[in-house]
Amino acid sequence: MDQTKNLAPKGHNRTRSAVKATRPRSSTKGPLDIDDVPPALAPPLSPQTAQPVVPLGQQPPRSPGLASPLPRSAAHSPIPRLPTPRPKDFSYLLRPEIYHPLTSLNVPPPFRASSKQPSPDTPIPELLARGQFRAAAIAATQALTGAGGTPAPDSTDHARIFELLYTRLACLTLIDATALAAQEVKSLEDLNSTFYTDEATGLHLVPWELRVLNVRLQAMGFGDPRRAVMSYYDLAREARARLADATARHDNSARELWKDRLADVGVRVAGALVEMDDLTGAAHHLASLKDRGDGKMAMAKALLWLHLGDVEAARRCVKPGELGQVAERTIAALCDMADGEYEAALAQWGELKEQSEDEMIGVNMAVCLLYVGKMQEGKALLESLVDSGRSSHTLLFNLTTMYELCTERAKALKIKLSEKMASTEESPSGWEKTNADFKL
Repeated sequence: MDQTKNLAPKGHNRTRSAVKATRPRSSTKGPLDIDDVPPALAPPLSPQTAQPVVPLGQQPPRSPGLASPLPRSAAHSPIPRLPTPRPKDFSYLLRPEIYHPLTSLNVPPPFRASSKQPSPDTPIPELLARGQFRAAAIAATQALTGAGGTPAPDSTDHARIFELLYTRLACLTLIDATALAAQEVKSLEDLNSTFYTDEATGLHLVPWELRVLNVRLQAMGFGDPRRAVMSYYDLAREARARLADATARHDNSARELWKDRLADVGVRVAGALVEMDDLTGAAHHLASLKDRGDGKMAMAKALLWLHLGDVEAARRCVKPGELGQVAERTIAALCDMADGEYEAALAQWGELKEQSEDEMIGVNMAVCLLYVGKMQEGKALLESLVDSGRSSHTLLFNLTTMYELCTERAKALKIKLSEKMASTEESPSGWEKTNADFKL
């Protein structure tokens, strides 16, 4: 609804027409839509360019009082130089009081006493490659603040500062310290401020991955879930503009990158609506998202519909031949579990396990074995996954739950399991675990 007031000055005596020409409102697309990206528009002609060109022989005589339009020499008419943008100071992100100390009390003793614990001078990339996220978060803080003998980055080196800050916040979420990350991210304040814009290029100084992570963490830190939805839409508008620019430049790699980012933001909006308990809004938003033909959006929709409890809507997301046999049967098996059809789901998981060694398939199959009364078989299946080197939180949590249901010696079995996991080799998916993983 247009609420713009009539700003015509008083005393205007022009008679208005009784009939006003109208036209139907043009259809519009939201910032999350990918199709119909507008091509780049040519810049409008400047007033000088739009003037008619007069042949030299027909030019009017020059008035004697007017100076020549052409400079006589560089000394008389110097070309003005634009001022060099001053580097921006990000020293407010280097203050030690921003970052909270991390305790190891929530880490099981076998991990704390392990010889695999890294030395303080281990480089951050090596820590990330080993999956030692708690140590990487500590190292990132030391690098930012100059603690432990490590020189802090220059306050104008925004690339290095944001790289370390992203490492810190991402690692905190991976070690179940999201609450701390939500407090520390407040130091960034409003990333939509022009302060975070490069004056020379007009581009944002903060990497896209940090901006996406910042949205959810700041919504949690400030206790305002609506903030996440609005911020995701801001990112979507920018992604759509960058997608249009890449399309105009025929840059296919950039075009695919921004398409992926736009689709990812669309799914995150649905997740934010779910966290706000706006399930109806999440359902309508999901229905508006279009699949790009690779099946990723269809899979995301199906999983979110299952989370919302609408099994039939999840089934409708999967059309035969679009996602591949394994993905289609996975969704079908999950829908059977949601309907309580554990026997049918168990049969499908068994067939899928013969085709793929995916950990998710084994965990869901073990859950089905539990619900059909074959608890010992389910426990043995989960233990075999651990023996093969799998170590996700979902796997360990379900296995310790099996211990609690099967025996009164559950605590001893949990401690033994933590010792086994501490002796495994490091991996980028994460090595050090917390007490919550083993329900200790």
